[in-house]
Amino acid sequence: MAQYIIRRLLQAIPLLFLISVILFVLMQSSGDPLATLGGREPPRAEDRIRLKRQWGLDQPVLVQYVYWLVGNDWVVTDPATGETGTRKGVLRGDFGNSFVTRQPALKVIADRLPNTLILMLTAEVVIIIMSLTIGVVSAVKQYSLLDTVLTAFSFITYSVPVFLMALILMYIFAVNFRKWGLPYFPISGMFDPAKGRTFQEVAWHLVLPVLTIALISIAGYSRYIRSTMLEVINSDYIRTARAKGLSERRTLFVHAFKNASLPIVTLIGLDLPFLLAGAVVTETIYAWPGMGQLFINHLTRSDFPVLMGILMMISVAVVVFQLLTDLAYTWLDPRIRYT
Repeated sequence: MAQYIIRRLLQAIPLLFLISVILFVLMQSSGDPLATLGGREPPRAEDRIRLKRQWGLDQPVLVQYVYWLVGNDWVVTDPATGETGTRKGVLRGDFGNSFVTRQPALKVIADRLPNTLILMLTAEVVIIIMSLTIGVVSAVKQYSLLDTVLTAFSFITYSVPVFLMALILMYIFAVNFRKWGLPYFPISGMFDPAKGRTFQEVAWHLVLPVLTIALISIAGYSRYIRSTMLEVINSDYIRTARAKGLSERRTLFVHAFKNASLPIVTLIGLDLPFLLAGAVVTETIYAWPGMGQLFINHLTRSDFPVLMGILMMISVAVVVFQLLTDLAYTWLDPRIRYT
């Protein structure tokens, strides 16, 4: 097992290197970070030249990538301001400074990451619990009225776009609830500035964004669980377990569910890395100050250091969580071994 883990980690190094090259080239061709500086008035020609030289944007793309990766020892000093353009490089933990805020890119990301984790981890817990419940119940009660209702609910919610789901929930639970005199849910931000960032305020503001993310995912997850559970509970070893007199609960949750959960573990392993990226549409609609909103705001400003920091963080998370998913297989199914 240790050799397998080491081999996978070594394989990840050239993979992450290739990903970084592709992302860097795409980012460089996505826009001009100097075009959005200065507000409505574009920067003067001499300012553009100075900033390009200071930020290293006057170098070829390959040279810029090398400086981004390993840093540089050259110093570009602006005679007017005395500012320099040195940096340590990504391999030494320096993603550079944001072109927009002038703060270190990692600090800009770290300020928003906790907000996204609050939203996305809450949504993921709701998704897993509800989808497991709905999927198992639908499989056990196959073709019953309850199964038909749950199936119809899944198909309807899965076909609704995220932005439309958000608008529907806002209209029902915010607009109409307020009109009917019922406690209504807020539709923007993490908390009411007048009340402060308390646990109750954040939890109250979480409800609609979490529902928006969860309802669509629950529909897809529950269908996977239902189909895999149906395949497993009709297997020979499940019939043997029932013939031996095991209780239905033990048969389902000890023998059937463990083997049926392998495809779900794969889905969760694919979804978890993207929790760090946040939900772009949901965070934008609900003005949730997370990673998704951060990415959109800095994408429109072509803020390469912050964008590359977010994308590389997601890439590393994908590699790590895929390794953890493979290791989880060995616990769920003893027949799987990595040598």
